[in-house]
Amino acid sequence: MSMIDTREHQRFPVLTQPQIDTVRRFASGPETRFDPGETIYAIGDHGAPAWLVLDGTIHVVRRDGLSREATITVHQAGQFSGEVNQLAGRPSIAAGRAGPDGCTALPLDPAHLRALMVGSADVGEIVMRALILRRVSLIEEGGAGTILIGTPGTPDMTRLQDFLGRSGLPNLVLDIRSDEEGRALVERTGVLPEELPLVVCPAGPVLKRPSVEELAACLGVVPAIDADRVFDVAIVGAGPAGLATAVYAASEGLSVIVLDSRAMGGQAGASARIENYLGFPTGISGQALAGRAFNQALKFGAEVAIPVSVERLDCDTPGLRLLCAQDRRVTARSVVIASGARYRRPDIPNLEQFEGAGISYWVSAIEARLCTGEEVVLVGGGNSAGQAVAFLAPQVRKLHLVVRRELEATMSRYLIDRIAALPNVELHVGSEIAGLEGDRESGLSAATFRDRRNGTLTRREVRHMFLFIGADPNADWARECVETDGKGFIVTGAESLPLETSRPGVFAIGDVRAGSTKRVAAAVGEGAAVVAQIHSMFAAQSNPEMQS
Repeated sequence: MSMIDTREHQRFPVLTQPQIDTVRRFASGPETRFDPGETIYAIGDHGAPAWLVLDGTIHVVRRDGLSREATITVHQAGQFSGEVNQLAGRPSIAAGRAGPDGCTALPLDPAHLRALMVGSADVGEIVMRALILRRVSLIEEGGAGTILIGTPGTPDMTRLQDFLGRSGLPNLVLDIRSDEEGRALVERTGVLPEELPLVVCPAGPVLKRPSVEELAACLGVVPAIDADRVFDVAIVGAGPAGLATAVYAASEGLSVIVLDSRAMGGQAGASARIENYLGFPTGISGQALAGRAFNQALKFGAEVAIPVSVERLDCDTPGLRLLCAQDRRVTARSVVIASGARYRRPDIPNLEQFEGAGISYWVSAIEARLCTGEEVVLVGGGNSAGQAVAFLAPQVRKLHLVVRRELEATMSRYLIDRIAALPNVELHVGSEIAGLEGDRESGLSAATFRDRRNGTLTRREVRHMFLFIGADPNADWARECVETDGKGFIVTGAESLPLETSRPGVFAIGDVRAGSTKRVAAAVGEGAAVVAQIHSMFAAQSNPEMQS
């Protein structure tokens, strides 16, 4: 029995009459009567409301593979439909039909559902918990949502799985080598090997080897951005700092948009377990932490646009404007740069050839499954590397940890002790990667270590290598507008607003900021602090005497 099964009463709660009366106050429309078997909402419907059942039943089904359906539940009177997508008005990944006796239900569209969350703490808590647990169960069951058809472990398949996994989007992988249904679709449609993987979106469209942006568009997860709208706060980066800003700003009534070119969580989102974050004594995965913050931001009405790449902060026009990929534009009264850092690439010949084909810059459950029982290499001596080692080592045959300095100089004590207790970890102190072998089609096949003290070379046959050697500031898109230091980090501390940059109205927080503390807690703290400073700036703008 999974954890979700033990919480069935929370996943599908039955509201009391007083709670139903509370929900009525937030309904987005009148009671609606549906005939027996009538479709109330379909898979792929945009903006499908959550429905509170007053009489009769709603039969909820999900996709089960390519051509089948599976029953999720039957909602009785006092129960409500929906999952996390209903908070943001994203396409539904389940369908609901009236039961044999029909159904009378009350709708709550995304705006009214969020209003219920905020306006009634007790009922809002019940509803929010249920929506999250339902999403988690859909991910665990694997049949709902997006279907990927191809060969697991290939660079393109891994790229799409990573995006879906880090975005908390349910998906199912059909291996054409063993799954007859997936292989039959490939043969029937005449898809060429170079056009794999195929992606079947919940609403039905089939994509051939899509980019992450094309997949996101098919899933409807990127909201339409009104170029004429002026947001109070535009946040670039959906890591802990950016999401914290979104939660605090949106909860205080500011209009907020969050943009990120990859996925929620930033570098922290790729951490298998964060054990030194206040309030989580047993640790929490970066993905779980990011998912909770993401849902909080949606709850308070923040718009989240992922993946949308910000290409430039426009300094040539009055006001603040972000120029994004695909001719998108975002105008805002304030901009918060929380774009974090890019993974640093070591100077290794032909490294790029193996990125996504054996070499990764993070460790998730997807990568762990691919290298189960194998010999792997992990490069890096920081806390992120230590967390990755502790997560990965129990699942592989042997792990080579390659570091330039003793771990005591770069890693927290608790991680050093944990690594020392792992019998299959071999530590290579004072070493670096000197060469890689393999080809793009079959991927990495071997790596050579060089002892920096005496030049000794050691070759190991490995198919997976993980690089955790730090990061460089991800601020190129803003450098024309704001001051940076010699390493490219954004300088803050303008006048009375410590997190404001050299450009009025533009703030920088988290890893991208010069002098920041590279910790999740520090990033979250700066996300809260910057909102207070934005309020101060707005107050000064509305009352010029405050600026004197």
